[in-house]
Amino acid sequence: MDYTLNVHGLLMDLRVPQVMGILNATPDSFYAESRRQTETEIVKRCQQIVSEGGTIIDVGACSTRPGAEVASEAEEMERLRFALTVVRREQSAAVVSVDTFRPDVARMAVEEFGADIINDVSEGTPEMFRMVARLGIPYILMSVQPTMRDTLMAFAQKVQQLRDFGAKDIILDPGFGFGKTLEQNYQMMNELEQLQVMELPVLVGVSRKSMIYKKFGCTANESLNGTTSLNTIALMKGADILRVHDVREAVECVQIVNSL
Repeated sequence: MDYTLNVHGLLMDLRVPQVMGILNATPDSFYAESRRQTETEIVKRCQQIVSEGGTIIDVGACSTRPGAEVASEAEEMERLRFALTVVRREQSAAVVSVDTFRPDVARMAVEEFGADIINDVSEGTPEMFRMVARLGIPYILMSVQPTMRDTLMAFAQKVQQLRDFGAKDIILDPGFGFGKTLEQNYQMMNELEQLQVMELPVLVGVSRKSMIYKKFGCTANESLNGTTSLNTIALMKGADILRVHDVREAVECVQIVNSL
């Protein structure tokens, strides 16, 4: 499918899959190498994402790793304001996604910093749906359902809710690592092409997740090869956006798959 996203009046063409680089403005994200809290670290990371071929910078300020203490809304906003100020100064032309499940955080990021995309790390709520529809920006809807059948049913219901509120650009994320066993994560990948029935772009985020390192009895630091393998499979099954820690390697996956 040929998809485009309306990013503040400019069309992002998804005929060539895009790579979203992760910038975690948190002290406790599961992959320690992704944590960027100082101004110098944030500058270096956002420059790295763009120089390696990433077209979207995904900024998060509230860890969703299992067992993590959830930051308060005020703390999430404070971290985001600091990080987004630096990102907008250093990469003013970059497409910026904000990783949050809170409607007021989404509003702040869009109204104060011109965030381009909201990446919701929950299954979405009517309050968030109303907010992104009002803000008029692309929205990433994630599923925590364990099977493809349940995921498709949940997506169908929530996409209709979003459209009823007036949201237009909707991206689907099957939620690898959320609400799924190790086996269910791989079954979801095996059936990923079934999401095409929704006729919406698909984001895949498997980067260095436990579905890789638990399978091999290693750590997130040792999970790049598994990440690259799964990213390649996801692209061959129709993924339109890869959300990753390792941008250069993901961009190479896109280039190789596009050459086939």
